[in-house]
Amino acid sequence: MFPIIPANSVAAASGNDEGIFGYGHDGGGASMSNLVSNAGVVATDTAGVGTARYLLGACEYGGDKGIFGFGQNGGDTAITNLVSNTGVVASDQAAVTGTVRKTRACSYGGDKGIFGFGQYSGGETAVTNLVSNAGVVATDTTGVGTPRKQMDACEYGGDKGIFGFGQNGGLNAITNLVSNAGVVASDQAAVTGTARDEPSACSYGGDKGIFGYGNTGSKVSMTNLVSNAGVVASDVTGVGTARNSLAATQYGGDKGIFGFGLISGGRTAVTNLVSNAGVVASDQAAVTGTARGYIVACSFN
Repeated sequence: MFPIIPANSVAAASGNDEGIFGYGHDGGGASMSNLVSNAGVVATDTAGVGTARYLLGACEYGGDKGIFGFGQNGGDTAITNLVSNTGVVASDQAAVTGTVRKTRACSYGGDKGIFGFGQYSGGETAVTNLVSNAGVVATDTTGVGTPRKQMDACEYGGDKGIFGFGQNGGLNAITNLVSNAGVVASDQAAVTGTARDEPSACSYGGDKGIFGYGNTGSKVSMTNLVSNAGVVASDVTGVGTARNSLAATQYGGDKGIFGFGLISGGRTAVTNLVSNAGVVASDQAAVTGTARGYIVACSFN
């Protein structure tokens, strides 16, 4: 017997069981990575591969693999590094396309990804670059929505994405939805949540998302849940160490983890788990890995 799948349902991607934090700034550009098990345990540093950099983006692609891309170290780049379904980071890809910049990314369509928005030498941008299910980054797509930097993005609805928050001459809580075909929508009219930059975001619960932490002029720890229809909820009181320039990824199929970031007076490697109901846990007592900010993460396997 074949299983009966209700009409209009979205099948979950096969991946998202494990995660990886990578690159960042530890006083300079870094390239080490830290794997996240399907129980949310962060491993010690894995020696860096590829060009050390920070303020880059990362997302899943191909259903079970990941990609790190773009970023800065002495100048903006469009370098990408693929992550295998066992969490092994590959050397820099020879063929790189797209505007060199500092940017963020999320997955969409179940097996593809998108880098979007960010900052380049000419200022803020809304340009995007699609990632195929083979990890190939496409040339620039003309930007839609308010150009901005220091935002983040995550998957929602099983096969769609959302970019949110950031700044362009001032902090904002703007969001832009990404369809399951990788089309970015104009700014959403109804936006909730405290305007801020340098938050992080990941999916959870199989079809929902969460933005968390960031900078409002002060480091914060509040979160905003994203429904499976892409609606961003009002602020949830923060849990854990207030910080910005951290990273987040899904793990365990339906849970998430926030990790690392900038705290008052320096950098941290603290992590906070997110349940499959979107509840953020207090700081984990045992944290490993080099403390750093401006880091990114994605899921794989």
